Formats: sequence, C-alpha cells, structure tokens
Amino acid sequence: MNEILKKIDEAKHIVVIAHINPDADSLGSASAFYTHLLRLHKKVSFYCATENIDRKYLCIPWCDKIRSSFPSSADLAFSFDCASLSRLGVEPSCTLINVDHHSSNTMFGEIALVDARCISTTKVLYDFFQQNSILLNSKMATGLYAGLLDDSDGFLNERVDGTTFAFAKELIECGAEYKLCNKFILKHRTLASLRLKAIMFANMILLKNAKVALFYVSYKDIVSSGARDEDCEAALEESLYLPSVEVAVLLKQNSDLSIKGSLRSHYAVNVLKIALEFGGGGHAQRAGFQVSNEVCLDLIKEKILNLLEKEL
Repeated sequence: MNEILKKIDEAKHIVVIAHINPDADSLGSASAFYTHLLRLHKKVSFYCATENIDRKYLCIPWCDKIRSSFPSSADLAFSFDCASLSRLGVEPSCTLINVDHHSSNTMFGEIALVDARCISTTKVLYDFFQQNSILLNSKMATGLYAGLLDDSDGFLNERVDGTTFAFAKELIECGAEYKLCNKFILKHRTLASLRLKAIMFANMILLKNAKVALFYVSYKDIVSSGARDEDCEAALEESLYLPSVEVAVLLKQNSDLSIKGSLRSHYAVNVLKIALEFGGGGHAQRAGFQVSNEVCLDLIKEKILNLLEKEL
C-alpha cells in the first residue's frame, strides 16, 4: 500500500485503464480512481482501447473523458479488472499497477493488488480506500456501485451474501446514484439487441439432457441485426433461468472469422477450467476465451462438451 501511495505522489501523469470491451466493474473502478486522482490535483487520463463504449455504461462518471490513444507522457498507469496484460489493448512503457479480483490474474505489472475473495474489482479498490482513510464522494461511490451491481449480476450471483449488501449500503450512503445505475446497467436495451436476442433463442440448442444451452452467433447475425458484440451476453445469461440449464455456452464469429467463446454457469459448475484450456480466463461462473479462425468450430464445441462432461 505504501509503495502504491509513493508512486502516486511521485508521478507526473497517471493513466487509469479499463480493459478491452469494458464492463461496469472495469469502468467503475477506473472512474472511482480517476476521481480520487483529480482530488489529489494529479494530471490523469482515462484510457480504453475500445472506442465505442456500450451506452448503458454512460451512467458511470467520467466515461465521456475516455480516450483510445495512450498518452506518451504517462509515467504511471493503473489497470482495473484485467486478468492478463493482453486485455489492456496496450503495453505501457511506464510503471504499471495491476488492480483486480480474478483468480486467474497473471500478476503482471510492477505491483499487483489482486484479491480473488472480492466479488468485484470495485470491492478491491474500496478496501484500498478504506485502509488508507480515503473518503468517498458521490462520483466515487457511483463508480464503485456500478461495478458491484454488474459483477454480482444484479445481486443474483451465488457469491452474494450479507457483506455484499453491506457494501452496497455503504456506497448508497456515500451518495452513489444507485437508481441511475440500476436503470442503465440492468434495464437498458436497444432495438438491435432485441433483434439479436430473437435470433439467438431461435437457434439455441439444448444438449446434455438440456443441462447445456449452446448458442452460435455468426458475424452475419451481428451485421443483419445491427447489434454490438456485447449484445450477445444478455441471451447467454438469460438462458440460465431455464429450469434445466446449468451451463450456457456462446461461440461468436468475429469479423476476421476468429471465434470468441463465452461461458456462464450456476455455482456448482466451474467454467473457468474450460476457458483456461483455450488460453482464456475469467471467473468460476463467468469466463471466456478467443481462438483463431484456423480452429474448426465443431472441434471447439466437441472439446467444450467433453470438458463439461466432467463438471456436470
């Protein structure tokens, strides 16, 4: 902790980094720390390699300040919610501090502040603030709440317990715009996303005695619906509400014909093990991977199903 505080004090230009295709946990953590650095009167930039951020995250403070070019004058950078260096979309030449909660974190960076016991990276950051007597303002609390809301699946995740609600209560009392976050992060939809969801459910396949919901989304499906890549996640997660489904698998074709795999499960099934087999990462119940266009789709599906046989 002291080393982190020292590096902040000595830095001339600090960059906070949200990972590629960011979620609310990455953006919310970066936003809260951005606010903290502004209060210290530090020169600070907000970076994300993804240029078009999902509009549902615009409720998070400072998202309008995000830039997709990494400043060359930076001498210190903080990454948030990134399990591996490749998820940053950039390789900073300056000192890098890694703040995360993934058990699969590779511990990159000069300092790794990683706690896999935390339900979100915003909780890791909240603990950092608490341990260093850093008071929260409304903007910081909103960013931290947004990350908690998203990574707890709207407080439906199996890891949610009394301490999770105590954390939320503390953030709300500090001025978190929780109603705004709930409305945007949980309820925001576009017409294109609804069209894509209809395509996905129409083509969904149930396997392994209906314990596995399998989705395949072609690049053509994305283009024809006008949806964004991240719009696939809603149908994937909703399929877990089907009575028999324990695991949901999405294989999405990218524009370069590579395949992005996304895995979701109930608490009893660890899909991180499967993602790691493909060089991916994530959490026990939310994981993903990406493979090149040289790998046959049927082989990927067969390998996933064989691995799931051991978990189900």
